[in-house]
Parts: sequence; structure tokens; C-alpha cells
Amino acid sequence: MSTETHIDPDMAWAAFERRDRNFDGKFVGAVKTTGIYCKPSCPARHPRRENVEFFADGAAARAAGYRACLRCTPDEVGRDRVAVAQAIRLIESSEDGLSLDELAAMVGYAPHHFHRLFKRATGVTPAAYARGLRAGKAAEALTKEDRVTDAIYDAGYSAPSRFYEDAKRRLGMTPSAWARGGAGITIRWTVAETSLGPLLVAATDKGLCRVSFDEGEEALRARFPNADIQSGGEALAALARKVVAEVEHPERDQDLPFDVKGTAFQEAVWQALRAIPAGETRTYSELAAVAGNPRAVRAAGTACGANHLAVVIPCHRAQRSDGTMGGYAYGIDRKVALRKREGVA
Repeated sequence: MSTETHIDPDMAWAAFERRDRNFDGKFVGAVKTTGIYCKPSCPARHPRRENVEFFADGAAARAAGYRACLRCTPDEVGRDRVAVAQAIRLIESSEDGLSLDELAAMVGYAPHHFHRLFKRATGVTPAAYARGLRAGKAAEALTKEDRVTDAIYDAGYSAPSRFYEDAKRRLGMTPSAWARGGAGITIRWTVAETSLGPLLVAATDKGLCRVSFDEGEEALRARFPNADIQSGGEALAALARKVVAEVEHPERDQDLPFDVKGTAFQEAVWQALRAIPAGETRTYSELAAVAGNPRAVRAAGTACGANHLAVVIPCHRAQRSDGTMGGYAYGIDRKVALRKREGVA
């Protein structure tokens, strides 16, 4: 097998064997017997290894006489990622908001196709991303502004009524309560046993607000000093069982409700993490690109560290670009264990 000198052939072949989407756009595999090159995640039947050579990109493969696979369209990978990143920048810089038709036209895609593409890459639709961005800005402003109304307008809402409508769906607490550290909000908690150790599960009436290993009531009160912290409850017990199932059986989607807030960038990274299927990983650079700032790789790592919901928002599926795992707030051994039970070596 001939290869580009900077591509590890064993690593590349292993990525093809498991059809790893994480490596799409990083190199292509060209089949000598068919004259076709594919991306690593191509669903077509695998050829013999000795019949495959690897190239850095489609251009290099075409220069060697190969043509693109019509099934997996390997040349579209880079274009799709660029388009999503461009769309995120457009959404974040728009003061009046953009319709799907406007956004798709600006990045050169048909609206219905780009809608699916954006959601597949980020886990949310363009409209949902824009709403989350505004609500994130408002939540951040509420921690700095004395006047709730000023924070609402600073976040880009045209009127307070629009923000309160969003807040009812997203924040799970009133804007003023958010600014006062959860004042007036009831948070119920319990500690559940898992095969990876005790797990704190806490939730508001809207959904999970804290899931963490090796924490208890004291840590929860420090995080929400003005909330009404209560133990247990039947509804929380049912929710806790689903969280435990997320730890023990990650292949099953529990569709858990959550009530967490961060900066707009952090929320975008968390959404990107939630979009990663069990058994797959993403690099911090990929998460940064999906979140709209490809250069903010370190910030993407920080967003993973600031994750309020261990396992539920699966930051254990994030890793460095060189394939090493990076850090984990609850210990690298737990990260290894979580990834192993999902089938990640």
C-alpha cells in the first residue's frame, strides 16, 4: 500500500474498518481495483486492504487518476463543514435574524437540504440555534445587569414578551431568579449508585440541572446558593433511573430533559456533544468549528470542562486532534470506562 507520508496507514485503515465519521475530511481511501476514492465512513463494502491507498484529500486522489465515490460523495465533507461554520457565524452576527431560505442562500445550499445538514452537524435546527444564542446572551447579561429589561434588550430581543416566551421554554426559571442564583426555584436531588461510582442527580421542574460524580448536597448548594434545595421525590427517582441507564447502557437514547445554561459558545458546544452518537468521538477542533469559531479549540475544551451534566451531555466523547483523550472532570479512568462500554478503543 502506498500512502501519503503524513498519513498513518494503520490508523487510516482502522478508521475505514469502523467507518469512523470523525476522520471524514481528513483523508480519503482510494481503491486500486475500482479507481474510486471514498471517505472513511462510506457504507460500501470494504475492499481488500492491499488494494487501498490513502491520500490527504480528493484533489490528491484525482491527481493520481481516481474518481469520487457517488455513494459517499467524499468531496462534499469539507464543503458541508465550512457551510455550517459560515452559517453559525451569520446567525451570531445577525441583529434581525435570518430565515432558513436566506441562510441557505447565503451559504449556497437548498433550504431543505441545509436544514438537515445543519441539524446533523449541530444537533439543532438553525432556528433553534438562533433561539439558544439569544437566550444564552440574555442569561449571561442577567448576571451582569441590574435591570432585567436592559439585559433582555442587550441580548437582542425586540421586546420583553419575546424573551419571557423563550425563557418559559428554556430557562426553567424566571430571568430575575436566574440572575439571583436560582432564588425562588426548587431543586430536588438524590445520589444514585452506578458501576462508575455515586452520581449526584439534581433537577428543577423543567429538567436536569446537575449530574456529577462524587458530589452531594453541599456541592449543589454551593452551585445554587439561593435555590430551595430539597431531597428526593418520586418524579426525581424516575428521572434518576434514566440517568443511571445512560451510564450503564449508553446505546439507548433516554431523551432526558435538562435545564442548564452557559454562554452562547458553551451551549453550542454542548449541543454538538449531544449530537455525537454513542461509540463515536469528536475532536475539540471539530467541536469549535461546529460551535462557530474554528480557532477556539481551547475554549471548546473549557466548555467541555464546564459541562453541568456528566454523561447526559457526553463530553467524554471529546478528544484531542492527535487521538489522545484529553482531560475529564471526574477522572480519566471514568472517561476510559465510559468510552470502552460504547465500543471506543
